[in-house]
Amino acid sequence: MAVGPTTRRRQLGADLRRLRERAGLTLEEAGSLVGISKATLSRYETKDGTVKWPAVDALCRAYEAPEQERHTLVELAKGAKIRGWWRSLADPIPESMNLMLTLEDEVVREDHYACMYVPGLLQTRGYAEAVHRASEMRCTEQEITHMVDIRMKRQELLERDEPPHIWAVIDEAVVRRMVGGRDVMRDQLRRLLTRAGEPHVTVQILPFSAGAHAAAVGSFVVLGGATPELDVVYVDILGGGLFMEKQQELARYKLAFEYLRAQALDIEASVALLDQVCEGL
Repeated sequence: MAVGPTTRRRQLGADLRRLRERAGLTLEEAGSLVGISKATLSRYETKDGTVKWPAVDALCRAYEAPEQERHTLVELAKGAKIRGWWRSLADPIPESMNLMLTLEDEVVREDHYACMYVPGLLQTRGYAEAVHRASEMRCTEQEITHMVDIRMKRQELLERDEPPHIWAVIDEAVVRRMVGGRDVMRDQLRRLLTRAGEPHVTVQILPFSAGAHAAAVGSFVVLGGATPELDVVYVDILGGGLFMEKQQELARYKLAFEYLRAQALDIEASVALLDQVCEGL
């Protein structure tokens, strides 16, 4: 999988901090060596905003980093300026979606828990339109079409030569909720069954019989990066979403997902339930 700008930027920040700490320098001491402020260096390390590659080169020399490592980090700094496909869209997109598109373009896996709707990457166009019409009451048809177009474009992620692994634990209420009418819902369930048969997609249904479970608070996604420190959690909230990357937060949601997988039906039983519901429509 190609490494994108956000992954590059986050990896760069983590590496700069590691090198500084290995050199035994404080932020203030390291900044003074290369002529940048403590605040600027802190921003570099916390993965916030752009980084000028000459500054990275100077920092690596101050930290006495090996030549190959210095070269690698300079290239990371240069690559962090690359823009994603969605940046060229004529119409603006919400900031929360911009970040999701950026992160999702670079993941190696996504672990979804869905309690309200089918995960966006697995939705049909008709289902996505029905969801947007219900949740964005004040949007025009043009705005809805724009948002659905972006969602459909996102799904090209699954057609890559090396697609990320999507693991979706879907509450039974999701597959029984009539979104968009019978025809739309039937097509959506068939899409789920088709995707569930692909090697990079795993679908499990969390049945009503499971009772109380580990994520009664709502839907979330664990976006898995190339290394664990690049993981991010996205939690659905009204009007957008919340991104979290602190280790304590990540650990909590990752553990919740493990419990959900254990409580859900196995893959074969999940497919059987989807078949049953689809046949009933």
